[in-house]
Amino acid sequence: MHVTRLADAPAYEAPNHFDMRCLRLQGKEAGPSTQMWMGMSQILPGGRTGLDGSPMEKLYLVLEGQLTLVGERDGEREEQELGPHDSCRFAPGEKRQLLNRTNRPVLVALVMPMAPPT
Repeated sequence: MHVTRLADAPAYEAPNHFDMRCLRLQGKEAGPSTQMWMGMSQILPGGRTGLDGSPMEKLYLVLEGQLTLVGERDGEREEQELGPHDSCRFAPGEKRQLLNRTNRPVLVALVMPMAPPT
């Protein structure tokens, strides 16, 4: 068993993330994991990510607040509003953007693999 206390979770910087604070909860510098890692981000009002793709599958779970998710795959764009306990999967290669269009912070968990599929 490996426990990471929130008070000890290391912060990390993610490229193309704006007005966000990201913490690593499991995996990478937060502790041992061979297949996946878990993070948690606080997205301030007006905070966002770029509309970027990744070779890795990503799973998001909204813990607090209202989060706008934009997905784009094969030229098709989709937008969804998620609230607490709503979740979303982005497939490998699917572009995704997270937006906080509210005046309250959003707290979201992320789970993704350590490496792209082979």
